Amino acid sequence: MWQPNSIFGKEDYLKYPHLLENFIAYAKENTRSNHKSTSIPTTESQVIFAHNLAIQLKKIGLADVKYNENNGFVTGTVPNNISAKVPTIGFIAHYDTADYNAENIKPQIHTNYDGKDIILNAKKNIVMSVSEFPNLKDYVGETLITTDGTTLLGSDDKSGIAEIVAAVEYLINHPKFSHGTIRVAFGPDEEIGTGADNFDVHDFNADFAYTLDSGRVGHMEWETFNAAQVELTFHGSIVHPGTAYHQMVNALSLAAEFHALLPVDQRPENTRGYEGFYMLTQFSGNIDEAISTYIIRDHSKEIFEERKNFFIEKINQLNGLFKEERISINMYDQYYNMGDIIKKDMTPVNLAEEAMLSLDIEPIITPFRGGTDGSKITYLGLPTPNLFVGGENFHGQYEFVTLEAMEKATDTILKIIELNTK
Repeated sequence: MWQPNSIFGKEDYLKYPHLLENFIAYAKENTRSNHKSTSIPTTESQVIFAHNLAIQLKKIGLADVKYNENNGFVTGTVPNNISAKVPTIGFIAHYDTADYNAENIKPQIHTNYDGKDIILNAKKNIVMSVSEFPNLKDYVGETLITTDGTTLLGSDDKSGIAEIVAAVEYLINHPKFSHGTIRVAFGPDEEIGTGADNFDVHDFNADFAYTLDSGRVGHMEWETFNAAQVELTFHGSIVHPGTAYHQMVNALSLAAEFHALLPVDQRPENTRGYEGFYMLTQFSGNIDEAISTYIIRDHSKEIFEERKNFFIEKINQLNGLFKEERISINMYDQYYNMGDIIKKDMTPVNLAEEAMLSLDIEPIITPFRGGTDGSKITYLGLPTPNLFVGGENFHGQYEFVTLEAMEKATDTILKIIELNTK
């Protein structure tokens, strides 16, 4: 179980006295998920983390705390303390981290950051420079938390966990703060896209929810991509090149020909905003057989379907050049644009926007060029926009977050809860 660190005793931290120490403790734990595993969660380290988190939530005073072995989610409740009937709100974060070194994470705390280059690791000459990351200038004077340059930090999404825990701890320690029923959930395997597949919306029993999994302060997303993955297998015929005329079928060449049929201007590096894309994510093989993996993305459900049909048309076009099928396809949808559902009732979006504005936080509402756990949870029946956690440069050695940004995220959670009672 995580133990408090004696360095966290400053008056600056009295509003949420355990926010920073919790984040540091969470961040040190390796909870990297594994896309090759079929267990739930996909790594044992996540199971250990989840059980420790459940213990912590019980000690704080949450009710109904439990770990669901079927889906890996830890859930708990702060019961309402008002007689009026108001919507039950959920707050959700994931505890796994991305596909980057997460072994022996050593968070570094830079108090009163001076706006200059940061030496992450003197021994290995790893520096986070302001010229490469000018966003650092936005955090002068704040308490900056970085890596030691050899691992990720895990602000995605350990910051979200720490912020939600700080908010519910505040509610429990301040019984005069009026609120409805608050539900919290912390789950696995978001980074590999499977964590929310088995989320139990009925058991969670909230009217709407928020994932805390976005970046900079103020960011909120309620529109995501529609997403599909395609696995193509190209079947070749190996013949000695000296006698290959009208006999050899080179699977590598066929894969290259197919890729050339996809529009260059519709690759992710050439698109932005609401523009969708095709992206080659993996390629391997030889003359006899080659395998390509693609992802297809678009915010518009109609264009998304057109993209998938276009993909199939090009496969059929190439297959038509041969007497037998040379390209086989496995295409499946991954998630859908939660905006198509949320736009029918914008209450959670409007509430979060009002909360940020009342805290002098400028809402930055943009379509998310990806998906969140909320994408799947929304389609399971629980509208779930995505809120900021305050971190930047996710998924790598230059990831960072500030205490002040995490405090603003916690403030936003509490303000949403407050406004919900009105």
